[in-house]
Amino acid sequence: MALNPFKYCSGLRVLGYFMILLVAAIIAVSYYAVVVLIWGPQLLHGGLRSVLSISIVTTFHLLLILLTWSYLMVVFQDPGSVPENWRPVMQEENMETSSMALSGYVDPESRNSTASPSEGGRQAVGYCSRCQNSKPPRCHHCSVCQRCVLKMDHHCVWVVNCVGAQNYKFFLLFLLYTFLETTLDTLVLLPHFIKFFGDAKSRSTSPVINLAFALSLICFLIMHASLLSSNTTTIEVNEKKKAVRWKYDLGWKKNFEQVFGTKKVFWFFPLFSKEDLEKITALHGLDFPTRSDVEA
Repeated sequence: MALNPFKYCSGLRVLGYFMILLVAAIIAVSYYAVVVLIWGPQLLHGGLRSVLSISIVTTFHLLLILLTWSYLMVVFQDPGSVPENWRPVMQEENMETSSMALSGYVDPESRNSTASPSEGGRQAVGYCSRCQNSKPPRCHHCSVCQRCVLKMDHHCVWVVNCVGAQNYKFFLLFLLYTFLETTLDTLVLLPHFIKFFGDAKSRSTSPVINLAFALSLICFLIMHASLLSSNTTTIEVNEKKKAVRWKYDLGWKKNFEQVFGTKKVFWFFPLFSKEDLEKITALHGLDFPTRSDVEA
């Protein structure tokens, strides 16, 4: 009997639940150090010190809310899965669907399996032998989740979920706000950290933890910013290197809008406008526009 190493990947889901507890513990330690222990008590001192304390505590809570909101959205938002018996609509079927739309009727199956007219009705469709189903472009099978994920970037043990088409924005915001929060914590606790060995009563390891997180996150942020600007997932990096022109790279602005939407007011929040969800097909993970100078 052949050994299947992927069956052990499901154990990563158990590890993921511990990682969620670790995230909560780090947030709790930071909150205690910044708000309860150091800057909270100084709110009543008056003067410039009190004004500085109000600014720090307010900024801390604002970032904490955005961080937690983004994190929960990554954890609970489905990254996107392939509809059962999904298949792309060919050009002839697309024309037939358009005719039926004019008459007021559209086949429900056609709604769930669309191809962009700009691609000439052709899509790079694969097939997953494990799921026994067709795979849309940029879709990959996750051995941990045991299913195909739309525009899969990677499986993240920190969120016990895959990062894909429908939660990639939330993941990026989580990285951004975590980096800003940990950087803020490091800066405001720096004087306290300098006195680490001088005052035994006020010792805290929070500055060390936050500094380590901030340094590790900056590299991760830079990497994903580069991937975002070229409309590439982590899985597609090697595929892109082999291509003369990356067919999904439509320019940094359009690439950004395929993940964050076109409404600027929603860019910094883990949600999308109704208009973007209706117009940007890439957000659903089944259909992606490609460059006109590259064969799809």
